[in-house]
Amino acid sequence: QVQLVESGGGLVQAGGSLRLSCAASGNIFSPNTMAWYRQFPGKQRELVAGISSGGRTNYPDSVRGRFTISRDNAKKRAYLQMNSLKPEDTAVYFCNVAWQTAVRKYDYWGQGTQVTVSS
Repeated sequence: QVQLVESGGGLVQAGGSLRLSCAASGNIFSPNTMAWYRQFPGKQRELVAGISSGGRTNYPDSVRGRFTISRDNAKKRAYLQMNSLKPEDTAVYFCNVAWQTAVRKYDYWGQGTQVTVSS
């Protein structure tokens, strides 16, 4: 069974930084994509950053240039460095790992960590 545990969330002032960590365990196939999503109250989760096993990254315009995703394949960890945080970044942040086989797609989520940015 795959498990993801996020850490590093908290309260920070606008303009500050936080670094989120995601520790994965269990049988994780490679290649895979690790990603961070966030969810605002009453809204669907949205992609914040994604990174492939080979290190290719993608970001939406809302965070590009401020957030950086990285991963350590040996440790099964992913990170999200968030700089220049804004109050509108306040959300619950979730770690995700996913891969595709010939039979099905596998998709796992962490429990989420709260990030609050005060103005």
